[in-house]
Amino acid sequence: MHLAHLRLRDFRNYARLDVDFSPGFHLLLGPNAQGKTNILEAIYLIATLRSFRGVGSAQMVRHGHKGYFVGAEIEGQSSSMVKIYWSARERNLTLNSQPVRRLADYLGILRAVVFCSEDLQLVKGPASRRRRFVDLLLTQTHPAYLGMLRRYAQALRARNALLKQRVLNEAALAGFTSELESAGSEIIRMRAKLIPEFVPFAVAAYLKITGAREEFSVSYQPAVKADFAVELAQSRSRERTMRMTLVGPHRDEVVIAVDGKSALQFASEGQKRSAVIALKMAQAEYLSHLHGSPPVLLIDDVMGELDRGRRAGLLPLLERAHACRGQVFMTATDENWPRELGRELKRWEVSSGELRTAL
Repeated sequence: MHLAHLRLRDFRNYARLDVDFSPGFHLLLGPNAQGKTNILEAIYLIATLRSFRGVGSAQMVRHGHKGYFVGAEIEGQSSSMVKIYWSARERNLTLNSQPVRRLADYLGILRAVVFCSEDLQLVKGPASRRRRFVDLLLTQTHPAYLGMLRRYAQALRARNALLKQRVLNEAALAGFTSELESAGSEIIRMRAKLIPEFVPFAVAAYLKITGAREEFSVSYQPAVKADFAVELAQSRSRERTMRMTLVGPHRDEVVIAVDGKSALQFASEGQKRSAVIALKMAQAEYLSHLHGSPPVLLIDDVMGELDRGRRAGLLPLLERAHACRGQVFMTATDENWPRELGRELKRWEVSSGELRTAL
């Protein structure tokens, strides 16, 4: 699959953009703060309905305007047309001119993997960042998973609100507890199944990057050790003291380790960077393995930050994407774009919210 056309209206610093993209490698060149990353953000929004920058939709509206529009034509086994409109008063998502009623019917229309500086939080950040990575991968491979995740989040919020009340509504608590157990047990099952399938791709990617100098592992540590219902019941008195749900997949951890030690606590900065690149490479390889075609790769000014060894480790992924007629979008400045990628690529100049073919 590939993005054939992108249309933006009042998105970030783009007042108006209509551009066609072919399969292959697209290099977006220009100084900082011109709108290069905004293009990648729009593509990622089409694929996942969220920003990889971790911001809400209001932050993506062009300054002084009420809403944004993002449209796309996507070529895969068939052609698809996506239209996204957001404002404080109105939100519309259509696929082939039909309103999207269930996100499971939409997700997978375009699959994308982003490489960006924020990725370091996968290793350096809180457990929620690693859970989010696993949840995104499950959403990209099992679209119905997002509905399960939302069911759990809604039950968790409602249950926590009840636990904060002075007088506890036992009947309501029991209802939300049942919903929490049902959705949570399925989330735990799916996470536990995914990790062993995904880990070999991550280990192989890490070995490519580091030259097999270190042992790399990823393991799932669920907060629920045995039976979710039993552990919830056992924590009831502590819940009433703390006024919050203390057990469940919202407290899971994904442990990333180098040479048997937690990367979060013991890895060097270079090892952490290698671990992050390996995880994102593995995400792309895993999606390619399951779906038979590579996802769109979005690389935001990352290659210029890498040393020669880590850059060389990433190149085979880009070459396979090219060989499979996949699509890669990379941002860089004129000074730091990797010259070894200059064989077959289309160069674009980005300046003040305008995109044009570079000469």
